[in-house]
Amino acid sequence: MGKIKEFFRVIGELRYIIPLLRYQWPKPDDVVSLAKSFESSTDKFSDRTFMYFEDQVWSYKQTNERANAVATYLRDAGIKHSDKVVVFMENRPEYIISLLALNKLGAVGVLINTSLTGDPLIHCINSSDSIKCIFGDELKDSLEDVLDQIIIKDKENLLWVKDNVENKNPEWSVDLNSKINPDNISNLEETNSVTAKDTAFYIFTSGTTGVPKAAIFPNVKIVAASVNITKGGYRMDHTDCLYNCLPLYHSTGLMLGVCATVHVGASTFIRRKFSASNFWQEAQQFNTTAFIYVGELCRYLAIQDPCPEEINNPIQKMVGNGLRPDLWDDFRNRFKVERIVEIYGASEGNAMMMNILNKDKTIGMANARIALIEYDVAQDEIIEDENGKYIEIKDERAGLLINEIGPNAVFNGYTDAQASEKKILRNVFEDGDAWFNTGDLIKTVDVGFALGKTHYQFVDRIGDTFRWRSENVSTNEVGEILNGSKFINMANVYGVKVPGCEGRAGMVAFVSENKSSIDWDQLSEYVNTSLPKYARPVFVRIIEEMDTTGTFKMKKNVLRDESYHLDKHADDVFVMMPNSDKYEKLTEEKYNQISSGQAGF
Repeated sequence: MGKIKEFFRVIGELRYIIPLLRYQWPKPDDVVSLAKSFESSTDKFSDRTFMYFEDQVWSYKQTNERANAVATYLRDAGIKHSDKVVVFMENRPEYIISLLALNKLGAVGVLINTSLTGDPLIHCINSSDSIKCIFGDELKDSLEDVLDQIIIKDKENLLWVKDNVENKNPEWSVDLNSKINPDNISNLEETNSVTAKDTAFYIFTSGTTGVPKAAIFPNVKIVAASVNITKGGYRMDHTDCLYNCLPLYHSTGLMLGVCATVHVGASTFIRRKFSASNFWQEAQQFNTTAFIYVGELCRYLAIQDPCPEEINNPIQKMVGNGLRPDLWDDFRNRFKVERIVEIYGASEGNAMMMNILNKDKTIGMANARIALIEYDVAQDEIIEDENGKYIEIKDERAGLLINEIGPNAVFNGYTDAQASEKKILRNVFEDGDAWFNTGDLIKTVDVGFALGKTHYQFVDRIGDTFRWRSENVSTNEVGEILNGSKFINMANVYGVKVPGCEGRAGMVAFVSENKSSIDWDQLSEYVNTSLPKYARPVFVRIIEEMDTTGTFKMKKNVLRDESYHLDKHADDVFVMMPNSDKYEKLTEEKYNQISSGQAGF
């Protein structure tokens, strides 16, 4: 009976799938943009609430009028089509308004991770060629620390936006609000010249740490993704309200959250940061029918003690990534969420997968041609056949996921052309073909009747990258930065499992000729000032010698397996405990805390 019921359920999904298959992507010169979508939704749902934030309520009309006022000022201040402008602010209405204002002018919003400081922050600003910076009062200290090293020098180009405290703008900046004429509420004619092919945003990939890469997001990608996510994912319309606490400088929070909401004229509740203890109360208060997630958030909710607000909660559908298969059933059953749509895709990528059929424990099916190819994890390299071509996997083994690049799967890549080229595999199966290398290990999974469509499950990142605190961390780039310390000359960085935590914590191993010469206070300070918090190695291991492959690549497999486990090796291990900014020797007591999941990570 169960199989028959599932058969008819899946057949019923066709009414949603067929319109998506018929969807025609906008042509390059079509007038298409996030701002244009917002204006359209404003025309339809003028007085409907667009966003809730803390004690504020913004209608579509109010938000659009404020964005017009900001855009008018920016235009009069010299911002024009294709100009780059940094937006450096926490999740709040002013962030979204700034993005809309820039998009109305056809300018490019350069979205920077709010946790960045020092060199990574300098790199993001300078590499973007931005001419202005819109920043929040809450981040003024981070920006002030790098003022003498960024390309934006003129006070008039550093636009301060007040937060919920009555601070004055720093003397080296201009108060943006004081410059805006609130009477300039009309839509701008410039918006009618913004096209599908125009770049809307630069979003820096978290997979790059010391030298982040800016992924290019044209308007067509935003609009097309919004259609797929709202119609195929959430099944959302203007009556819904989306709970969004993910950072808006990431594609997940922005595109799957804000842009999807705008597309259908829905409402959204936005939060600066996730709070497990407040989640269900806020979901009830704002009647949030949809939720955008990452796996870490789901884990925090699942390990909480039951609360009255989670019973009969309003959330009916959720879209996101990283929900572990072992958590999936418990989460669905406990919170009674009808629709869990796991998706997969890279910010810079050219294809995505989506669990459009609402199957369990899968990232769903692909919207473009993909392939899984043989990959040697131990040697960290793709396996080739006797003709120098890659070998496609046809069974249920894990393989490296690659996406074909073509007219219907355009690879926009990064602003750095060389970095973009490194992500492309050429002559993969035949001469002249080109594929995007995702860097991820994927496998097929049996989900029962699925309209003949192959479904997949995420396995892991390949050796050079791991995921921690919902951020991708490049081991190579962290290693390069660590090698800048006088105490380290060859850093081998990898991710290790920590009980009770999603993803992998950073760990570094290196050889030291004289262990007693390491000043751990100095090394701690170097790590804290040179790397974002999520990229800082949690564990440090001092080893006797570095094991390498025949091609001089540092081996990681054994180190990963031995991890920080004191019973597997005799090396000294140091740890930066939660709420600490200094490394200290890993003792038996601290090791037992970590191993039991009681350390607070």
